[in-house]
Amino acid sequence: MKKIIALMLCMLMLVSVCACSKKDAPEPQTPTQAATEAPTKAPDTATPAPDAGSDKTDVTVTAAPEPEPAKEITITDMIGREMTVVPGSYKRVVCIGAGALRMYAYIADVNLLCGVEDIENMTLEERPKMFDAAARPYVIAFGDVFNSLPSCGVGGPNAQAAEAEKILACEPDIVISEYEDVEKEDALAAQLGVPVVTLKSGPTGVFADEFYASMRLLGTIFGEEEKAETLVAYIQSERAEIEKRVSGLAVSEQPGVYICGLGNWGTTNHLMTAQNYYSFNVANIRNVVNDLEKNGIQAIEAEKFAALGDEMDIIIIDSAAVKNIKPAFAEDSTLFDTCRAWQEGEVYLEMAYNAYYTNYELALANTWFAAKTAYPALFEDIDMTAKTNEITKAFLGKELAAEIFAKPASFGGYGKIDTATFFK
Repeated sequence: MKKIIALMLCMLMLVSVCACSKKDAPEPQTPTQAATEAPTKAPDTATPAPDAGSDKTDVTVTAAPEPEPAKEITITDMIGREMTVVPGSYKRVVCIGAGALRMYAYIADVNLLCGVEDIENMTLEERPKMFDAAARPYVIAFGDVFNSLPSCGVGGPNAQAAEAEKILACEPDIVISEYEDVEKEDALAAQLGVPVVTLKSGPTGVFADEFYASMRLLGTIFGEEEKAETLVAYIQSERAEIEKRVSGLAVSEQPGVYICGLGNWGTTNHLMTAQNYYSFNVANIRNVVNDLEKNGIQAIEAEKFAALGDEMDIIIIDSAAVKNIKPAFAEDSTLFDTCRAWQEGEVYLEMAYNAYYTNYELALANTWFAAKTAYPALFEDIDMTAKTNEITKAFLGKELAAEIFAKPASFGGYGKIDTATFFK
């Protein structure tokens, strides 16, 4: 009997202990309770308490908030097509069409490229090579990147359509294009399944509103708005400086200048000119060609060229034309005999204006050179090597004058040519 009583007492004591333990344990919290009842500020164990007598107070360091992910926006490209893009999100880029890669290189990161046209890859044996002798500053600056990338098409002036299969093989997440056909661009975007954004230059090249808008569009898409605005502001300030120096000149102070050798789809010679050559307009230079039926780069008749000869105080030849003028001169050495500028040795060489579309940085440098050539006293302080380096640094982040002037079709860079020997 005693054993039974002792056993019962032990069981009662065990039940009592369990009941106490259950009562002392905290009740579990729901997720809402846990969030509501959590301390508003965790103890700051990393910051020691101030010394006695110190007037310093505790400083709570708050971690910077993480940036919000980029949001989808609607843009309108340069041929009026609306599309949605996510700025700064693109990691694989392809540029197609004349001038697209050049404009992209001014603003965005070339390391995002996942393919280039064959014309941009200098290591390929089979590729368009008509512009290899001329300077293309973006190729000089970033050719090592271009040469390492697969093909997204042949490119060049004879390529008038995008090569969708090659572009697809590069797996881009966006395409920057210079094919200015709405229907074809829409069809390409549908086939690729990624945005195809079309850029545009404009009739006045580096000074065109369309060019500025293309730069800003690239800045928006790739999160480089500040870089785009800086470049546009630089070009506009350069133009303003040139215009300020030549403002107020009387017509009698303006020499008659003939520009020739301007390229149009690879065709150029001493008859290829433009009555609205915009560098002359900016630099307040009197263009001796002014009565053509239309604007734009075009050839004038040989008879008209000869008739204008006496008005030519200065001739400026685009360096891209030398390869074609030289054999013509060898066949007829009297080619320039009616040109007063030729007889007086006032013939100058500018850098290639067009080489797979406009070299925008060289177009700006050419404007400075034309101004300096026409008005040497007003631009005495301008050194063309230093100015070219400044301009290429603004456009491409690198000083490239030496490499530009070293190209075979640059003939050593800006300057006067010796008419007695240059074409012999």
